[in-house]
Order: sequence, then C-alpha cells, then structure tokens
Amino acid sequence: MIGKIAWKNILHKPLSTALSVSLLMFSVGIITLLLLMQHQLEHKFQNDLRNIDLVLGAKGSPLQLVLSAVYHLDAPTGNIKMAEAKSIMQNPMVEQAVPLAYGDSYRSFRILGTTEDYLKKYDAQLLEGRVFQKSMEAVLGANVAKAEGLKLGDTFIGTHGEAEGGHEHEEHPYNVVGILEKTNSVLDNLVLTNVESVWQVHEEHAHEEEPTAEDPHATSLDFDHNHPDHDHAHDHDHSKEVITADSMELTAVLLKYKNRLAMLNMPRIINQETKMQAVLPALEINRLFYMLGIGATTLKLIAGGIMLMSGFSVFFVLYSRLRERKYELALLRSVGYRPGQLFRLLLLEGLLLSGLGYLLGVALSRLGLWLVNRQAAGDFHIKFLGNFIPAEGWLLLLTLGVGTVAALLPAWKAMQVNVSTALSEG
Repeated sequence: MIGKIAWKNILHKPLSTALSVSLLMFSVGIITLLLLMQHQLEHKFQNDLRNIDLVLGAKGSPLQLVLSAVYHLDAPTGNIKMAEAKSIMQNPMVEQAVPLAYGDSYRSFRILGTTEDYLKKYDAQLLEGRVFQKSMEAVLGANVAKAEGLKLGDTFIGTHGEAEGGHEHEEHPYNVVGILEKTNSVLDNLVLTNVESVWQVHEEHAHEEEPTAEDPHATSLDFDHNHPDHDHAHDHDHSKEVITADSMELTAVLLKYKNRLAMLNMPRIINQETKMQAVLPALEINRLFYMLGIGATTLKLIAGGIMLMSGFSVFFVLYSRLRERKYELALLRSVGYRPGQLFRLLLLEGLLLSGLGYLLGVALSRLGLWLVNRQAAGDFHIKFLGNFIPAEGWLLLLTLGVGTVAALLPAWKAMQVNVSTALSEG
C-alpha cells in the first residue's frame, strides 16, 4: 500500500519529477559509459599484450610503435633491416622473437606477415583449414571471415596501405587456407600470412632481385633458438619460397626474454647502439591509460557533480511538497498509519526517484555504447559489449544512497506532522 501511495505522489508532479530523474539519468549514463569503456579497453589491451616483453622497430614515437605492432591501431614508425633485426632476434638472451611485416590491408583489415609463433602466442585454434605453409597463403581472423564472407579456397587481393582505395596488388592474390576460431584478441581482425608473402608482394619496391637458393646471403625465415646454425634450412619443404635476404625489411619484432636482466639491459643497448628502437609495451600502455585516466576522471567528476545536483533536486522536490501534503499525511495518521510508516513513505519516494534515474541512466549508457560502436567498429575494429560489470552495482548503491540522503530530512519532517492542526487547516 505504501509503495502505491509513493508512486502516485511521484507522478502527481511530473515536471519536478522529470527534472530530478533527468539529472540522475545523465550522471549515471555518463559514469556507466566511462566505466564500461575503461574496463573493456584495459582488459583488451592487457589481453593483447600477453608474452610480449619488448617491441623492436624503427625509431620514432614509442607509443605509435606499440599501437601499430601490438594492437594494429596505428601506422608503423617505419621499417628495419632484416640483418640488423637478426642480430637481436638470435641473441642468446631472447627466448622468442616473432617478426612482423605489414603495410597492406584487405577492406580495412590489416594483412600481417609473421610466423606460426604469433598464433601460438594468443592460443589460436583453427575453426577450419590449416596454418599457412608457403607464400600467398592466408589464415583469416574470425571477424574478417565473418565480415567479408570468405571461406576456404577463396582468393582475395590486398590493397597497399591501411585504408581502402589504395593500389591493389592484382598480380599477387592470396589463397584462404585457414579460418581461426574467435579469440577475443587482436587476431580476430587480422589476415595472417608468412613474411615471405609480404616481401613477395612488395619486391618491386625493394629494388632487389629475388635471391636464389645458392645465394650466400639467402636465408629462410627460421628463428628457432634451439638451432642457431640454421644448417637444416635446406631440409625445409621446397614449396616454401625462399625470397628472404639480409637486406630485406621487417616492420617490427615482438620479443620475449629469458630473464629480467635481459629486459633491463637490452633496451638500453638497442636504443643507444643501433638505428632501431626497443620499447617496453607495458610501460607505454600504462602511460596511455594514465593520460586517458585523467580525462575519464574529469568526466566522472563532472558527472558526480550532476549527481550531487540531482540529490539536491530530489530533496527540494520532496521538501517543497510537504506543506501541501500535510493534510494528506494527517489523514494517513488518522486512519492508523504510524510515524515510522510515514518516514518510510518519504524514503521510498526518494528511492523510487533515484532508482528510476539509475535505470534510465543505464539505458542511456547502452545507447551511447551503441553509437560508439558504430564509429569504433569501422575505424578500429573494436566493439564494446554492454555486459553488466561489478562497478555498476556499486554505482547503483551510490545512486540509491543519494536518493535516501536527499529524502531523510523530508521524511523526518513528515513524522513531526501535527494531526489535529493539519486536519483543521485542511
């Protein structure tokens, strides 16, 4: 019965109620949207960073190198010579070195030349088909295959650059030999092939002739640290084209070290003594989130200020109605309602106002997330999910707390209503 009365009282003054609820809705919507995006971005960035201690690449912006080589969200800082990279990749302190070569795309999805170790790094499983074994064979990430409708045996042509509309390499079509299961990692949005394929597509730009197997500078792309002499290179499958040479280029290399000592010494040596740069990706990402966190915190403070204003609005709505409701409250007392019940009635009205504002705010945040996804999915292949996160539960308690505190004084005043005076005045 009390709940029904509280609900009717809220609807009795729709304009003042709408103002209070709207303020709560916008504050909750902004905070929830920021919490969802921050939570998922941090999770995604940490997930994609697994087992990568160092990123080796051309000199330039360290953050740009990490974003391009680890997350594939930016243009590369340049290329590095294979001969220079090999000296680092085959260093005894390096446990694993994964080469990356890119510069082309297929309908905005990056084509990445690498080795099978890159797939193992993200625990990738094949949905169908097999891993690339020779040049111009491609394995598709789950999102690529779904978005473009490609299947095993299909062919496609890469486009130079990261955006659509570039030069198409029509003379070098890729053949789809595998499709990956969804990994919820950066793999989902990549077209994977071997490094030789990328070199083959761009060999006319390299100003070099394709080396033969007898060329003393020719080398296969084998970075197995258990076989540093590479004498077994001639035992490889002859279907694998050998077009690599020390003068060829890579875009970046993902390194994993054997111990922490190497992680401390190698970056300094590389940055000071070579033309390349070595970047600690975890450090750069922490800096990025620190900078983003300042902006997010500012927006949260603004939203918190709006929530505080909404609390005052709820207070003024309930308190201003007390004078006109004294007769109503006195009638309730005369028919048997106790002061404690009137106290709970006003508290319930505050809770209903704040609860309604919270629900509408959550709905507004999901609408905002949908709008963000429309832009982010096309530009960065990032999709935010609308799943409930624990922080939203704490925000619900905070919102209900604001409504409760705002209703305390009006509720206490309601208990003090003099029945006889209020009835005589009514």
